[in-house]
Amino acid sequence: MKAHHYELLINWTGNTGSGTRTLRSYSRNHDVAAAGLGAIAASSDPAFRGDPSRWNPEQLFLASIAQCHMLWYLGMAAEAGIVVTAYEDRPAGCMIEETNGAGQFESVTLRPLVTITPDSDVALAKGLHDRVGEYCFIARSIKTPIHHEVTIQVEQL
Repeated sequence: MKAHHYELLINWTGNTGSGTRTLRSYSRNHDVAAAGLGAIAASSDPAFRGDPSRWNPEQLFLASIAQCHMLWYLGMAAEAGIVVTAYEDRPAGCMIEETNGAGQFESVTLRPLVTITPDSDVALAKGLHDRVGEYCFIARSIKTPIHHEVTIQVEQL
C-alpha cells in the first residue's frame, strides 16, 4: 500500500477587531492554501453568517466529489477506448440541518454531460459512471449517498 499525505494552510482572516467576543463580532472569512498554490478565498455559507462572495466548505465538499468522479471517469474511459471530447457537471447536494445546529449531507447528485466521439460505445460510456465510486478516493471516504444523472451525447462531426 502507498500512503499519500496532503497538507493545507487554513488561515482565518475574519478578526474584525474584537475576535470571537460574540457570534456576531467576527467574520467567517478565511483562506485555504497549499504550498505552491494560490489561496482559495473562503467563508461559511451565508446561512451561517458567511460571505456570499467566497467559497464555503459545503461547496468545496461538493466540488471535491465531482472533481474526483470526473478524473476517475476520464481515466476509465481512456482505458476502455471511450474518447471523451467534453465533460461538464452541475453537481448538487442537499445538507440537512438539525434543530441543535448539527447537520450532514443527505445526498449528492452528479449530473455529468459527457460528449464522446461517434466511434465510442454509448452504453459503455454511460455504464462507467456506475463503476467510478469503486475507485474514487473521495467517494470511498464519505458516507453520503452519491447519485448520478448521466447524459451522454455523441459529438457531431
